[in-house]
Amino acid sequence: MEYAVIFGLIIVALGFAAFLARNVLALETGTEAMRKISDAIKEGAEAFLRRQNTTIAYLAVALAALIFILYAFVRTPGINDPVKDPRTLALVTVISFLLGAACSVASGYIGMWISIRTNIRTASAALTSLNGALQAALRGGAVAGLLVVALSLLGVAGLFAIVSLLKITEMSKIPLLIAGYGFGASFVALFAQLGGGIYTKAADVGADLVGKVEAGIPEDDPRNPAVIADLVGDNVGDCAGRGADLFESMAAENIGALILASSLFAANATAFEKSQQLGVLLYPLVVGAFGLLASIVGVMVVRTDEKSDPMKALNRGFYVTCLLATAGFFVASKWLLASTAAPNAYLSFFACGVVGILTSLAFVFITQYYTEYRYRPVRSIADASQTGPATNVIMGIAVGLESTAIPVVVIAIAVLTSYYLGMNSGFAKAGLFGTAAATMGMLGTAGYILAMDTFGPITDNAGGIVEMSEQPDDVREKTDRLDAVGNTTKALTKGYAVGSAALAAFLLFSAYMDEVRSYWPFTYGPTLERIDLAKPEVFIGGMVGAMLVMLFASLAIKAVGAVAQDVITEVRRQFRSNPGVMKGTSKPDYGHCVDIVTRGALKQMVLPGALVVLTPIIVGIVFRQVYLSQGMTANSATGAEVVGGLLLIGTIVGILMALFLNNGGGAWDNAKKYIETGAHGGKRSDAHKAAVVGDTVGDPFKDTAGPSLHVLIKLLATITLVMAPLFI
Repeated sequence: MEYAVIFGLIIVALGFAAFLARNVLALETGTEAMRKISDAIKEGAEAFLRRQNTTIAYLAVALAALIFILYAFVRTPGINDPVKDPRTLALVTVISFLLGAACSVASGYIGMWISIRTNIRTASAALTSLNGALQAALRGGAVAGLLVVALSLLGVAGLFAIVSLLKITEMSKIPLLIAGYGFGASFVALFAQLGGGIYTKAADVGADLVGKVEAGIPEDDPRNPAVIADLVGDNVGDCAGRGADLFESMAAENIGALILASSLFAANATAFEKSQQLGVLLYPLVVGAFGLLASIVGVMVVRTDEKSDPMKALNRGFYVTCLLATAGFFVASKWLLASTAAPNAYLSFFACGVVGILTSLAFVFITQYYTEYRYRPVRSIADASQTGPATNVIMGIAVGLESTAIPVVVIAIAVLTSYYLGMNSGFAKAGLFGTAAATMGMLGTAGYILAMDTFGPITDNAGGIVEMSEQPDDVREKTDRLDAVGNTTKALTKGYAVGSAALAAFLLFSAYMDEVRSYWPFTYGPTLERIDLAKPEVFIGGMVGAMLVMLFASLAIKAVGAVAQDVITEVRRQFRSNPGVMKGTSKPDYGHCVDIVTRGALKQMVLPGALVVLTPIIVGIVFRQVYLSQGMTANSATGAEVVGGLLLIGTIVGILMALFLNNGGGAWDNAKKYIETGAHGGKRSDAHKAAVVGDTVGDPFKDTAGPSLHVLIKLLATITLVMAPLFI
């Protein structure tokens, strides 16, 4: 029955996504001028993604080979391995890894594919109706959102079912065998988000600094040679990268929740019927499947009129999704976690899910407060712009740092509340599963959230197409309203993503500790129960984790700067060598800028990505040898404990850094937009020039380093889940 519900709702979601895609693709594609611009965006985005995915494929295959060698030939088999034959264990792990990687690539491509076909249809719909354009953009985004979430559930549930049918291990150990799926998803998502983020912000920074600041021409002006690269970047960064990011969020969370669900059943075997084991294990997937249904309804209720605020319509859809996801959580909890030994336990876990849903709402409102120009933080940056770029940057950094405080309080309340709800459920050792349920609740709305996220770049592209094809002012006014809403939704979904990453990180850290205990090979002494930072080796591991976050963010931001310099040089060259470009009598060479950014982004993404993947592996293996050389005394630390310290501190620093970068960058962006509404002198004023500088500083913060850190947080967890047996 559990499989029937999961796969049945996945099929419903896939069918509905196909219906939406057909509905959107049947819309008008506008004028010939609009189609030429859209085709250029589509060509550039598809070319970049092909080259990026080829690079990622080579890296994934190389890493898969390394995992197989380490598992099959280097690692000594343990007495508690889920599969006794090391080659079988290696093969299943590698297949899971490659499947997760392939699905993550597909998720990113799906997000980009629909976006580059919806942008022109949104622009065309804006010729006649704001509501038509709003629904076209959201439904195009919903195709990506539903497919990504469905694909994540399908991969985990399908792998679980296949391994179960093969009967190569007992059911409780299947989650350990398929942990590679989450690692593969995280591995691809890191490179997709990082490469796409470098691309989009290098093009954006180059286009803005030369176009807006130096040449004094509007955004998306067809005379700017970097404008097509900028519009391409919206798709490869905000669509392909974000699709892969949320896919791996779902995959990693589901794998971690399965591991904790297995431990919950084992600790309460007498409280459950034997026949309930499958239901308890699949509970996270059933909850996710109900979330798909909630997202479908949420998308369909969104509509507006010509005078209303489109953001209110999107918020209404989100609230409907939250309410229906709450109802689905109750049904799943009552159905799968009911027990005569603990008759109210299911209510406790339902309450944990509600905590997660409320946390997602809280993060949306917190992010809105710090990134919308209706509120004090953004206006303080705009006010500071009146005295120049330096004070703008100082205030932006201060706002970004301030924005970490309230989210930490919210995360603390969510973790503690869900943990103690689980502890008091009536089940033994259920606190950690309570936090897992809260994470499931937060991700229950992921389909709608990704729809809102993809809505942003679609409307941004639509505005660019309208501007470059010289449509009437009233059309541009409609797309500007949607673009402003799209900027808000992109900021809100980044807040949601980092909030879910924070909850998922605690869940995955708990799953890591659980896995280490499951694999513990020693017949003497206690298993690893805690991470002791008083041990010098563990303290060093923690410092390495913190350093890794800071160094990764530095490399990501520098990568944007390096590629942006090449774009700026090229745009200046074209303006200088061909005066007809600025006069509007000659067409710029858009393709050369696209090629510069493509080559630069792919080159720059490899080092920071490789650093994140290799550091935990090296630390774990090196300190395992140190532990063995010290005679495995009680005062020394296993490689697994040192990596636990790296994971713990790296996660904490990563969450704070991601909040700072996302919110600070979003606040800078909207301070500029606030001034463009006419405040402090409006466009082309000194305050506006200062705000453009601040926005440029914030671009790699909010669209490259910040979103990539969401992935890094979960990648650290998934890579340690897969490699944990090598560190003990």
